Amino acid sequence: MSQEFVIEAFPRDDQGRGASRRLRREERKIPAIIYGGNKEAVSISIWHNELKKALENEAFFSHILTIDLDGKKESVIMKDLQRHPYKPLLTHADFLRVDKDHEIHVNVPLHFINEDTAPAIKLQGGVANHQINEVEVICLPQNLPEFIEVDMTAVEMDQVVHLSDLQLPKGVRVAALLQGEDHNLPVVAIHKPRGAKADDAEGAEGEEGGEE
Repeated sequence: MSQEFVIEAFPRDDQGRGASRRLRREERKIPAIIYGGNKEAVSISIWHNELKKALENEAFFSHILTIDLDGKKESVIMKDLQRHPYKPLLTHADFLRVDKDHEIHVNVPLHFINEDTAPAIKLQGGVANHQINEVEVICLPQNLPEFIEVDMTAVEMDQVVHLSDLQLPKGVRVAALLQGEDHNLPVVAIHKPRGAKADDAEGAEGEEGGEE
């Protein structure tokens, strides 16, 4: 993981909706909490705009983050983020402590590569149909990938790529696959558009009808 995210945090004593509203309105901060790791939960506040800007980077969601609370740093992952129902505002964040010796569950984005050059798309007119764009993985913090690549080069027409087909980094497992074969969900497939399929069928019928 090449990128580091450090979030400045401040202790928070006031609780309740009124205190949270004042925090957001007057200080431009949002309430948050750090929990887990066999330690007590700690209520904190963080800069709203700093977090909002960090969220623009996809890697933020699949990184071990550093929270700097009065000079004391903790390694965490984001577990929950609440937003205002209709305004472009963040309202609360939950952070889970991580330990290098304990596995974590994190949703990691999928990056579909070589779609434009895949023969089934470029030469045969197929279209990629993405079923999921992220996957929950289980791994030690030091093995957490920023993303998982899905190479479309060798995917053939009407072939379905499943979770079990993903090429995972060492030490990384897909959480769903631990629940059995029924959870081996489709990830992506290449199919011809419906209109193209109908045209192909009509063309085949026309050829058959012309034979004597």
